[in-house]
Amino acid sequence: MSVRRWRLLGALLASGWLQLGISAHAQEVPGCGSLKSGYGPFDYRTGKASLRIVEQYHFPPSVEQLRKGISGTIGGDLAYTLHASPNHHRALMSMVNLGVRDRTAHAPGAAHSVECYLIRAETYTPDDGMVKLIYGLYFLKHGQPQQALAKLEEASALDGNDANIHYNLGLAYFDLKQYDKSLAGAHRAYALGFPLPGLRDKLKRAGKWREPPPPAPETISPEPAASGVESAPPAATGQVGESAQ
Repeated sequence: MSVRRWRLLGALLASGWLQLGISAHAQEVPGCGSLKSGYGPFDYRTGKASLRIVEQYHFPPSVEQLRKGISGTIGGDLAYTLHASPNHHRALMSMVNLGVRDRTAHAPGAAHSVECYLIRAETYTPDDGMVKLIYGLYFLKHGQPQQALAKLEEASALDGNDANIHYNLGLAYFDLKQYDKSLAGAHRAYALGFPLPGLRDKLKRAGKWREPPPPAPETISPEPAASGVESAPPAATGQVGESAQ
């Protein structure tokens, strides 16, 4: 064990946080090991305070941005973080990006393959839409739009108002040449505030882009005037309509 990991262990023992890991989720993930961990596992959505010390020693910006490992390899530090929190969104995305960058299915230093870490995250938190989104991105990055579509639709079912999900649904549909559905995904993503023009540009180059229809005006019926009193016209109000889906 490296000196840095001994220091982490000492810090955990001193803080009393190591005791929290004794009740770790011990579920076995077929082909991808056990979710049992020496520290954790913690749900990234609710356990961020407990993960600060892990991030300090294994997931600083240099690891997240794939510049260099801290305790060893980048893959090893990402794996350590994902054992403490299988659905750690940022570490999971970094693991996917590491595999793509290095053209490997199994990053050096990691105990499991890149896809195994996605399967482990899904098993640990099946209701986490962000995990489904990252799994969909994994398939998109590997040229598997049909598989990506399945994961992104699951993500949308969990969080239908996430612009990122709809944007990537649009990309998956585009790759499948289902342009009407790709356009609907683009309209929805941009209506929700997605900032990047990539999908719109792809649709334009393919001759498939159309501006969304204008929102239908909201009709407001004026209240009847009181007897003998002239009523003022109601103030104009407008509601931004939802883009075509």
